[in-house]
Amino acid sequence: MEIEKQLTLSQYVNREYSAVHAPIEKELAFYDYVKSGDEENVRRTMTPLGSGDVGKLSDDPLRNLRYHLIITIALITRFCVDGGMEPEKAYTLSDIYINRADKAADADALHRIHGEAIMSFTRKMRSVRKEKICSKPVIMCMDYIYDHLHEKITLDDLAAATGLTASYISRIFHKETSLTVTDYILSKRVETAQNMLRYSDMPPVEIANLLAFSSHSHFISIFRKYTGMTPNRYREENYRANDLTDL
Repeated sequence: MEIEKQLTLSQYVNREYSAVHAPIEKELAFYDYVKSGDEENVRRTMTPLGSGDVGKLSDDPLRNLRYHLIITIALITRFCVDGGMEPEKAYTLSDIYINRADKAADADALHRIHGEAIMSFTRKMRSVRKEKICSKPVIMCMDYIYDHLHEKITLDDLAAATGLTASYISRIFHKETSLTVTDYILSKRVETAQNMLRYSDMPPVEIANLLAFSSHSHFISIFRKYTGMTPNRYREENYRANDLTDL
């Protein structure tokens, strides 16, 4: 009952002081513009971080801005995944910006991160929309692969997840992506490993185990095949890189 009392009181205070939240239609329109990669309308409808038409999440002004920024990034991420951005790419980008927000020392830094994150997601969605759109079964397979990169994945697993036969999954996946299922899985594991090498301190041998490579030597071999260098060399050249253009 305590939360109900607090909700009632907050609604009353908001009405008395006209501290209303942004209309839901305006918010949804903004996120849809990001989702569709529409830079012009994103700039037109983008609400400045901490402006008067958002709720108060903390009495501390800087913490309040930080909370609103994190919420914005989280919502944009989910809209972009729904719009076709690969979950791995979307959530990695989200993690990077949220970590930056967490470390920001002042309001100016949070405002810069806010604008950069919004436009980064918008531009990447513009690129996504230019790419070939896959069928629902293939998208389901991609989602399953992303969620199970830490496990051994077989065609039978994908067949069970989609309700289709393994042979049909193999055929349609190759037709729509120009990759075999195995090649796609390995490419996603290598992409994930690249991000872990760039933005974490985890040793390559642990990354190999986490991403279900059969051995450390197998990981090195596959990583070199896709990137042209060993995991250790990649980390030396890219550790904690600030450039997000490859995401």
